Amino acid sequence: MEHQTLHFPHQEIRVGISQCLLGDEVRFDGGHKHAQYCTKVLGQHFTFVPTCPEVGAGMTIPREPIRLVNMNNEVRVRGTKSDEDYTEALTDFSQQAVQRLTGLSGYILLGKSPSCGMERVKVYRDNGYRSDITQGGVFAETLMQTYPELPVEESGRLTDPTLRESFLTRVYAYRTWQTLEETGITPKALLDFHSEYKPLLMAHSQQAYRELGKWLAGVDKTTVEEKAKAYLPKFMAILKQPASRQNHTNTLMHLQGYLKNNLTSAERQNLRQMIDNYRTGMIPLIAPLVLMRHLFEVHGCEYAGNYRYLFPYPESLAIDGI
Repeated sequence: MEHQTLHFPHQEIRVGISQCLLGDEVRFDGGHKHAQYCTKVLGQHFTFVPTCPEVGAGMTIPREPIRLVNMNNEVRVRGTKSDEDYTEALTDFSQQAVQRLTGLSGYILLGKSPSCGMERVKVYRDNGYRSDITQGGVFAETLMQTYPELPVEESGRLTDPTLRESFLTRVYAYRTWQTLEETGITPKALLDFHSEYKPLLMAHSQQAYRELGKWLAGVDKTTVEEKAKAYLPKFMAILKQPASRQNHTNTLMHLQGYLKNNLTSAERQNLRQMIDNYRTGMIPLIAPLVLMRHLFEVHGCEYAGNYRYLFPYPESLAIDGI
């Protein structure tokens, strides 16, 4: 059984990205912030849509650096040398640009940037000293406010395996939802989508999964449009929650049930021991996942939702490191 052919969207996956991360020399000093993981690994799976908000707002290359400055309780964008105010130019461009960025399945931003930082961007006082507040960059905040469900991450944080896995999982889940919207959401299609993602949602929050299932029950032709619109924020919020070891253990044991009648005694014992070793912290999650993937491939299973959990994104992305 070819999992990627059956369970991943064939459609183009468009992901926005800060342009300097592609190696383009658009930085204030005429340089770049080339992120090789993005270009060499993610670029094989995604079509990148680059934007440099500062250049888009009319700033030259090279240019003076900018920073966020708290002036009379209002955060402004000002040049570090000339003290020129770039707030309106950067804000206007950001508002216009994000409206054109439709159809994206994710976005990768440059961290710490006053335009593209997702969070924790330094804010200065008007006397030049650091303040005690931080926030997101102007473009990044506009993007996230306009598309609150869109998976967004900073390039530097993708070096963390947990954050990287979370981002990739959300990108592919979001793209699958977009495909569902493109083909038309019927009550059956919405319920099937929810069922397919059951194990993955359970791993992130069993309680939230149960509550979402109860809320979705009874959807029909008269309510499907309203339910679908409200479903996506709830669905993406669950996937954004960190998946705990206990939840992963419960999910693995749940999926084990689909195999129990097909496994040999030795396979059953080996899988049970592998899950228990993961539960006690002796081995990482990838160990029982790889074994369970093998067993599902050998013995087969009609329940497609297993693959949303076992293969949340293409295997090649799980293998390729930073």
